[in-house]
Amino acid sequence: MSAVLDQAPALENSMLPSLREIEDAARVVYREFQATPQYRWGLSSQRLGADCWIKHENHTPVGAFKLRGGLTYFEALLRRGELPAQVVSATRGNHGQSIGWAARAHGVACTIVVPHGNSTEKNAAMRALGVTLIEHGDDFQASREFAMALAAERGAHMVPSFHADLLHGVSTYWWEFMLAVPQLDVVYVPIGQGSGACSAIAAKLALGRKLRIVGVVSTHATTYADSLAAGRVVEAPVTTQLADGMACRVADAEALAILLPQLDHVVKVTDDEVAQAMRALYADTHNVAEGAGAASFAAAMQERDRLKGQAVGIALTGGNVDTTTVAKVLAAV
Repeated sequence: MSAVLDQAPALENSMLPSLREIEDAARVVYREFQATPQYRWGLSSQRLGADCWIKHENHTPVGAFKLRGGLTYFEALLRRGELPAQVVSATRGNHGQSIGWAARAHGVACTIVVPHGNSTEKNAAMRALGVTLIEHGDDFQASREFAMALAAERGAHMVPSFHADLLHGVSTYWWEFMLAVPQLDVVYVPIGQGSGACSAIAAKLALGRKLRIVGVVSTHATTYADSLAAGRVVEAPVTTQLADGMACRVADAEALAILLPQLDHVVKVTDDEVAQAMRALYADTHNVAEGAGAASFAAAMQERDRLKGQAVGIALTGGNVDTTTVAKVLAAV
């Protein structure tokens, strides 16, 4: 990216985990589940005209990569002797499942705030983990602001959506991917609040790899694309109906500082392109991808003319999509 925030180098050095820290984080993650698979899918490779490797983070116990971050976040609290009696956080679903899972494992009460109209099945999954769910606001940012106020009122610990201790865990999936497929030339990663993309950068730097990292945002939620172009946080409206995991109205300044000097470029994908990618992934791999989980494949399809002969890494970041939604998407051939 051309623009660079003045504070980017300092933030990058302080927030991104080292190789040893990622390896330590992996040991924490593997207490709960083992490394997720990555496969070279033949049909997807044909679509791209390239070697298409897909990392299946939809195969974690909560169906998304976020669980890794929740585990290491709570482990860090425990090690510092700061484990609270209760936590509060905000989510569109996968982060909430991550925090709910980790809070339950540590015997910590957990309240999660979601916007009205959130995925009914993600809501149900969080409740099944023992989460107290509150619906507030029309989008994630409104839910986040309410959650912060609620945490302050209760004297509870507010778990953010972007934090160094979350990055330690999330980086493990990119570390796994890059170790398993060292020949990767380029990887595509969706950007919601930024932990996935920043963790890809962390793994790349820790392993000394030269691959290109391409950020993916929704055309209907452009705060990160706009902020990266401007070199500062730029708020943007959210209208995506499918990629709820990328439905962010305000970019995180710390994430932005890491992304600016390290992303190769950003691709915007429409809901229609995401739906097409969901159908393609199901046909090629028989894996269900949620909207944000299919976004990286949608971006690669958009850029397939420049990918010929390369090894391309796709992050299938989650498969938590409501049954009615995925049925409509798959039926719209």
